[in-house]
Amino acid sequence: MGEYHDPLTTPLLINVKEDHIEIPINTKQTDEESVLDDKEILGTSTFFKTCFNGMNALSGVGILSVPYALASGGWLTFILLFVVAAATFYTGLLMRRCMDVSSKIKTYPDIGEYAFGKKGRMIASSFMYLELYVVATGFLILEGDNLSNLFPDLSFTLAGVKVYGQQGFVMLVALIILPSMWLTDLRKISYISATGVLASVLIVLSVFWVGAEDTGFRAKGRFFNLNGIPSGVSLYTFCFCAHPVFPTLYTSMKDKRQFSKVLLLCFALCTISYATMAVMGYLMFGEHIKSQVTLNLPIDKLSSKIAIYTTLVTPIAKYALMATPIINAIESSSGFNYNNKTMSLVIRTMFLISSVIVAIAIPFFGYLMSLVGAFLSATASIVIPCLCYLKIMGTYGRWGYELVIIIGIILMGISVVIIGTYTSLKQIASEFHLSF
Repeated sequence: MGEYHDPLTTPLLINVKEDHIEIPINTKQTDEESVLDDKEILGTSTFFKTCFNGMNALSGVGILSVPYALASGGWLTFILLFVVAAATFYTGLLMRRCMDVSSKIKTYPDIGEYAFGKKGRMIASSFMYLELYVVATGFLILEGDNLSNLFPDLSFTLAGVKVYGQQGFVMLVALIILPSMWLTDLRKISYISATGVLASVLIVLSVFWVGAEDTGFRAKGRFFNLNGIPSGVSLYTFCFCAHPVFPTLYTSMKDKRQFSKVLLLCFALCTISYATMAVMGYLMFGEHIKSQVTLNLPIDKLSSKIAIYTTLVTPIAKYALMATPIINAIESSSGFNYNNKTMSLVIRTMFLISSVIVAIAIPFFGYLMSLVGAFLSATASIVIPCLCYLKIMGTYGRWGYELVIIIGIILMGISVVIIGTYTSLKQIASEFHLSF
């Protein structure tokens, strides 16, 4: 039997949304690579490198859905984007304070364990892995939606069965992704994944180009829609769900005193990016905005093609990176020999198949990401950091403005979890003509 490695003690270097950093995850590292990793843990990253990594963590496919989020609740709910950004920024600071308590805290699950023991670690890890799984599945849905929009009449035969439309493209993309799932060293792919910031900027500029050149910015939209607030806030929360990565960023910094400034800069720039896309998309398409703004773009324009193809390429590279932490956890917990490549290939292939099944069964990107934002992101990025901070610091026993703020954030997070999750499940059920 191979040596057992606890996956929960290994720093997770992949963004829960999508894009992360200098990630290579290789379960069979050489001694030289291990030394390099140790140096990174001791702290070698500069201020600007950490900023870039942090923005990669926060910049993701959420930028495609913020116009839809704004349209769901109306113009008045635009302020909620900034409320969510401020709340998640503050919980990021709370995580930093938790890590300052002990040098043993290096990962997101470590914070849960330090606060609530093994159960805390298990809960934190479960939300982290489940979020990775559902977001990876969302990548397949996103690919299927955009490809079927580009090639609406294309069909092909797979294993003797004729498939077409969104479901067919989901399976086709899965076949393209499959070879990357069999790799154990993802270094080359990780560099593509680390272009999240550049991809987001390119998409924003391309959408602006479409608006300025073709569609214009003349849609008025609704001022307020009470029923759409849960979906809108859930999607806003999904945009800022990078908290499981923050401990790794903090640990990697050479000057950890600057981490608060890094967080502030990352959140400020990404919030501006999200806000810009939300306003542009809503002004361009109004109530006709779709769950991904790329689905509204005229496909015959060069500017649209740049945005769409940028959207298509990056998730294909990111899928394996998103899946690897979960697969490593499965392989470690199963206890089989790491040299058993056949079993590893089976697990990786079955993981992708399960994701394809979910993507085909629930092909609703907006609703699914809203569910992720409400149930998983709000819990992992808002509720858990606050509860862990109160437990570690003992602040719950001392009334003051800080405790009032934290309790307010917790109540907001719980409200998003309950109301947002219910709304998302109800929306998904309605697509199957089920009452909920």
